[in-house]
Amino acid sequence: MIRRAFEQGWGFVVTKTFCLDKDHITNVSPRIVRGTTAGNNYGPQQGSFLNIELISEKCTDYWLTGIKELKKDFPTKVIIASIMCGYIEEDWRELAKKAEDSGADMLELNLSCPHGMGESGMGLACGQKPELVREISRWVRDTVKVPFFIKLTPNITNIVDIAKAAYEGGASGGAAINTVSGLMKVKPDATAWPAVGIDKRTTYGGVSGNATRPIGLRAVSSIAATLPDFALLGIGGIESAETAFEYLQCGASAVQICSAVQNQDFTLINDYCTGLKAILYLDGKLAGWEGQSPPTPKHQKGKISVPLYDENGKKLPPFGPYQKKREEQLSKLYKPCKENGGSDGHISNQNNDVDTNNVNGGQIPKVKDIVGRALPRIGAYKKLDNTKQVIALIDDDMCINCGKCYMTCNDSGYQAINFDPETHIPKVNEEDCTGCTLCLSVCPIIDCITMIPKTIPHVVKRGKPGRHHQRSTPFS
Repeated sequence: MIRRAFEQGWGFVVTKTFCLDKDHITNVSPRIVRGTTAGNNYGPQQGSFLNIELISEKCTDYWLTGIKELKKDFPTKVIIASIMCGYIEEDWRELAKKAEDSGADMLELNLSCPHGMGESGMGLACGQKPELVREISRWVRDTVKVPFFIKLTPNITNIVDIAKAAYEGGASGGAAINTVSGLMKVKPDATAWPAVGIDKRTTYGGVSGNATRPIGLRAVSSIAATLPDFALLGIGGIESAETAFEYLQCGASAVQICSAVQNQDFTLINDYCTGLKAILYLDGKLAGWEGQSPPTPKHQKGKISVPLYDENGKKLPPFGPYQKKREEQLSKLYKPCKENGGSDGHISNQNNDVDTNNVNGGQIPKVKDIVGRALPRIGAYKKLDNTKQVIALIDDDMCINCGKCYMTCNDSGYQAINFDPETHIPKVNEEDCTGCTLCLSVCPIIDCITMIPKTIPHVVKRGKPGRHHQRSTPFS
């Protein structure tokens, strides 16, 4: 597998975590299952996985020999040997030295496997205690000359404390994050999945994939802000060039990929490389783009949007009898264009053209230039400015009149959206809107709702006790 990954173009690999032969393990089955968090339930592009797989079942010499052979055939590629021991000084010194002597460029000390290994005094049993992490780091630093990283667990109150301990112990950096401990699915018959053996027992496993990305970004950014000289490998839901870019901007110097390959295969490296190049180019040359996505033109279900009104000046929405009136008006507008040899799209052709005024003409940044550049904007809640408020603005030229914004604001928000009972056109009441952004979050049309500065004084409605705030009486 590693050989094929290198041939496909990957720059470095991290081996499956291995141990000394005296600590060898035997896995159970089934052990890697699809997630139920979001996205597709079947096929590629699943939102998450859960596994109860332990470390490698292979013997120590298998990995040491394999690393040596791979370095001989791929001298320019980087191999990181992932190793694990219990809290035993002699074991860490022995295995670290063997991994270094095999030709590994770096080591990863796996102190964070969230299931199984902790019950054997390994993995998470060591990685949740700063004093153990610090001491293990010192043992390994005293034994090897190659750089080594501590694989950090998110299953702890403050991951920065563990990173500090690793840094103080001499670790070169951290790999954040390992999988998140969880229970993925319980079926109606009370059996969980994966279910092992005749009794269909399960255990808490490690959740990986897109569902873990917010946790990974939080970990990487908080560590990078606290320990700027501590190199970081970003891990967790990096399924595209855009998400890799997020980790880099949060302080990671490089990223590791696993679940995305499980969803697809090694050819994903082409998407990461070409995507990152495109994002860097667009970052330096064009304004208004979000990653590889251009500014959204005004449209109605993908077609050019033309605002039309009835005889009373009321906007015509694109559904039901109103759509028929729209088609009649559009036919009259299009007729002169067609008679002159044009097409329907010429009426608003400018919406689909690239705006040359957006060109920045700036220098294209290098990867090193964007590492950590988001950190100045990430920090404590108390540093946020609550004097600059925003409200929602709904673009009725793009609105498909689904009513989702109205429903979520009415039943989960601040009742700040009015919904026309005839045209189904929503309108935000500026006095009631608090800028919570819930409507934007559920709107199915990109950029149909935007958040704009509030132009009237922001008056917080504290809610004084009175007849409208009496306690409800439970049903008898």
